[in-house]
Amino acid sequence: MKREHIYSSLGIILVAFGIILLSPIVVALIDKNYFCILPFSVASVSSIAVGLLLQKAGGFLRNFDNLNRNEGFLIVALAWIVTAAMGAIPYLFYGLNPLDAYFESVSGITTTGATIFIDFSLYPKSLFFWRSLSQWLGGMGIVVLFVAILPQFKVAGRQMFFAESPGPTEEKVTPRITHTAKALWLVYFILTLLEIICLIWVGMPVFDAVCNSFSTMAAGGFSPHPQSIMGYNSPAITWIIIGFMFLAGSNFAWQYQTVARRRLAALVKREEFRGYSIIIVIVSALLAVVLFINESENWSTSIRESLFQVVSILTTTGFSSSDFALWSVAAQTLLFSVMLVGGCAGSAGGGVKVIRVLLGAKYMLREIVQLVHPRVVTPIKIDGKTVPDAIQFQVLGFLLFYIFLMTLSAYAVTIIEGSPTIGLIGTAATIGNIGPGFGEIGPMGTFGNLAWPTKVIFIINMIVGRLELIPFLAMLHPDFWRMRK
Repeated sequence: MKREHIYSSLGIILVAFGIILLSPIVVALIDKNYFCILPFSVASVSSIAVGLLLQKAGGFLRNFDNLNRNEGFLIVALAWIVTAAMGAIPYLFYGLNPLDAYFESVSGITTTGATIFIDFSLYPKSLFFWRSLSQWLGGMGIVVLFVAILPQFKVAGRQMFFAESPGPTEEKVTPRITHTAKALWLVYFILTLLEIICLIWVGMPVFDAVCNSFSTMAAGGFSPHPQSIMGYNSPAITWIIIGFMFLAGSNFAWQYQTVARRRLAALVKREEFRGYSIIIVIVSALLAVVLFINESENWSTSIRESLFQVVSILTTTGFSSSDFALWSVAAQTLLFSVMLVGGCAGSAGGGVKVIRVLLGAKYMLREIVQLVHPRVVTPIKIDGKTVPDAIQFQVLGFLLFYIFLMTLSAYAVTIIEGSPTIGLIGTAATIGNIGPGFGEIGPMGTFGNLAWPTKVIFIINMIVGRLELIPFLAMLHPDFWRMRK
């Protein structure tokens, strides 16, 4: 592992991030809130200055062609940590202490959507714009963005691309990784623009449409409205956001290939996409029945609310069209079940991912069959292709470590807060990058009243969960830290 690679890569990323930090100033100028220029100017200058210092420490390296996988893991992990630190600076100007500011920034950039804010009226439009923009940047991946736009990462981008987007499969839409990154960001940008247009068309204010679209496509959940999507009281807005959340939770590479090749049938044939769709249909139907019986809703409202919340939580967006923390235990149990799944691999969503759940289920079914028929050899297949044993063991290892980390975090938070609900639901909501949970940390609640050790644990959960545990698992091995000449 070469320090020069680490320092120079992080330096380049921070300089680029510092330039992006200037964008909320445009909103401040339009809003004629000139005080807001200072927080983002300070954040921008700080990010650029630290970036230049890191580049100097790395010898202003521009050739990353021999970057190895371990260096890619470390750069990606550190990039999320340090960009969140720079993104936290504007929050400090509005009364948040350093820990709360970092929590809000991490929640944004990891697309979690768990908020410290209590009174939304205290904050300007430029800050709400930054919250949503930070989610939009994190939705496709901070590093994937810079791989797409910075020529320095032309070759080394592969290591960082797959370090930031780990999973059982490596999905490329073009032979070159920089072109793949650009293609994915193009799909992401076009879908965001389409949602903005649709929301404005049905009556949402322009500023709100931009912020909510950023958060939707990022599967983030930050909204400028204190009551989230429920506050707009519009069935049309609800249905539009359902559609775009569904797209945000499905693989962007598939969407690119479907449009480029004009072959919708190929998308429908993919097992993960079918599994993703089936989960939504079944759980939404069950939840609609529960809402109709227990919450005195009519069928139309029950179907809309159930579909919205199932898609929102399954894709880990975390928007709310109703305060589901007040729903019955049966309804909350159904929502918790999808909280543990997540979106498709290659999507903006967090969580375990549908493909891993699918592989885990097939593995268990095969073991049951072999108990009854020991001599039968049944290969596990996805989309007609046999899944190698190495991938199967990798997925099982991931699931076991995910459960272990959830248990450890939930136990620690339960002791600190004295609440099993905050311990279990808060852990699931943060490590799965979902955002709101139930009770005090529900959709109309806040994480701001939690003890500081709990906030630290949840910050770790959000970062580890967003990177899908893989880089951090690698870092636990002593050989990972060996420096190379």
